[in-house]
Amino acid sequence: MHITYDLPVTLDDIQTAKQRLAGKIYKTGMPRSNYLSERCKGEIYLKFENMQRTGSFKIRGAFNKLSSLTEAERRKGVVACSAGNHAQGVSLSCAMLGIDGKVVMPKGAPKSKVAATQDYSAEVILHGDSFNDTIAKASEIVEMEGRIFIPPYDDAHVIAGQGTIGLEILQDLYDVDNVIVPIGGGGLIAGIATAIKSINPTIKIIGVQSENVHGMAASFYAGEITNHRTTGTLADGCDVSRPGILPFEIVTELVDDIVLVTEDEIRDSMIALIQRNKVITEGAGALASAALLSGKLDDYIQKRKTVSIISGGNIDLSRVSQITGFVGA
Repeated sequence: MHITYDLPVTLDDIQTAKQRLAGKIYKTGMPRSNYLSERCKGEIYLKFENMQRTGSFKIRGAFNKLSSLTEAERRKGVVACSAGNHAQGVSLSCAMLGIDGKVVMPKGAPKSKVAATQDYSAEVILHGDSFNDTIAKASEIVEMEGRIFIPPYDDAHVIAGQGTIGLEILQDLYDVDNVIVPIGGGGLIAGIATAIKSINPTIKIIGVQSENVHGMAASFYAGEITNHRTTGTLADGCDVSRPGILPFEIVTELVDDIVLVTEDEIRDSMIALIQRNKVITEGAGALASAALLSGKLDDYIQKRKTVSIISGGNIDLSRVSQITGFVGA
């Protein structure tokens, strides 16, 4: 018996997305981490979305959105804006579906992400220094060229695509107690929460953001959408100061808690994942593990089964050496 919520995305939407994605993406692994389990005094499993196609979960939502377009819309072409992971997801999805795509990326986007986005298929336009700059340029392209805009998180089809992770978690660990999810704009946690709570509402869904940038956490506790950003964060993939409207609505209804972690805790988590679990992750991908290692979730996780989402692994090798060198590892 499934629970039905009056929300913008349903379990049926996510199951439809799963059918669209079948054979197009990987069902990522979810092994038990002995190190984290011992440290946290619970059973900790890592969901390896860093091993997904394009190196992050973002292709799930991008492909589902693009697959939902009509033939007339596909002929118009699409445009997206992103600093990296959504850009790559859209670009590869365009290649797979035969759609002409453009992606606007900030001038400071990591070179490896720019190169990968170009290699998949899309034309990359480097513009501006911030997400606001890139979205303004993308809007201009929509107006001038009539392309369809593919949002990074504030879209029901994108959220449903990300929600397929929740179905995979329950398939592999039906008796999970907690799922810990990094948050940027909120599409990932909104999708996972919808999938899991619709099937088993007793499972706890807990979000994690950086102390430096936590628009969703600020909104969650204020009860209304608000901005929060003091400075940048190692979790640059989650550097979103204002959450999406649809994700906020879902998170408010279905998410149990959101915790904040420091930059040092994110860095320590990245190093622990490399040293102890042999997993290279970007800062955003280390958020959930950072919350586990910080002790801030002990009341939830001790003596229980918990899944920690490693959302992406697209990090320049130079950044890895900087982070590991910082602590003399």
